[in-house]
Amino acid sequence: MFYSGISDEAGQSIEIQIKAHQELGWSHLEIRNVDGENLALMSQEKFEQVYEKVMAAGLKVSCFAGCIGNWAKQISGDFSSDIKELKTAIPRMNRFGTRYIRVMYWPNDKQNPWCDADWAREVIRRLKELTKMAEDGGIVLAHENCSGWGGESVENSLRLVEEMNSPAFRLLYDTGNVIPHGQNPWEFYIRTRPYTVYVHVKDYRRQGDKFVATFPGEGQGQVKEILADLLASEFSGGISIEPHLASVVHEGKLGEKELAYQTYITYGRKLMALVESLRKS
Repeated sequence: MFYSGISDEAGQSIEIQIKAHQELGWSHLEIRNVDGENLALMSQEKFEQVYEKVMAAGLKVSCFAGCIGNWAKQISGDFSSDIKELKTAIPRMNRFGTRYIRVMYWPNDKQNPWCDADWAREVIRRLKELTKMAEDGGIVLAHENCSGWGGESVENSLRLVEEMNSPAFRLLYDTGNVIPHGQNPWEFYIRTRPYTVYVHVKDYRRQGDKFVATFPGEGQGQVKEILADLLASEFSGGISIEPHLASVVHEGKLGEKELAYQTYITYGRKLMALVESLRKS
């Protein structure tokens, strides 16, 4: 098990993202956006600059935090943009030696929702096409339990694994996403664990009719229990922080620069302290 983090929550420039991970003593980072541009969507010139700086720092990219099928898209939307993203991402992933790209699974239409059967059918069709591309490209789609058909239930996530029937399709478990969705964190985790290759660490607690982000282990995501199980099972994948405290980048909420940076560092250190306490227990 190794540490990583969705580094744009520390800051928008690649220099700040690298600095944060070096300060934490981590060898990996998970890149989503650099200066507001996704790693798989930026120009080739911009990508080359990012690549050179990460390599010069001696860091590895554990995962591309992609936009494919994410919360901002709908099932009736243009699938060609997802095809284009993966097509661009694969050679960039291979350049970095990165195995995983985070994907999601197209939320239902808000105004004219599809019936569950049609929604499922289209999600499966799209993911099969993307999985074939991943197989051919030598990378793995890491499917996150987030907004979309696959995140509606643990049964849906497991069905996707069965339908894809491919080593190029695996699961990414996010410890925080289950809380706003009203799901049981432990049940979702334990049932999907055989197919989980990567973990996002964030935590939430209910506060009235809202859900508030917390430091790891201070919310209702059963983060401590899940980390203990990962350690006991000798999990070899990454545990990647996504604090959602000072910044919620994917929603365009950027915290004050110094606060965002220090919150990220504190979050990482609290996670390491929690893991170390579990190792000793």
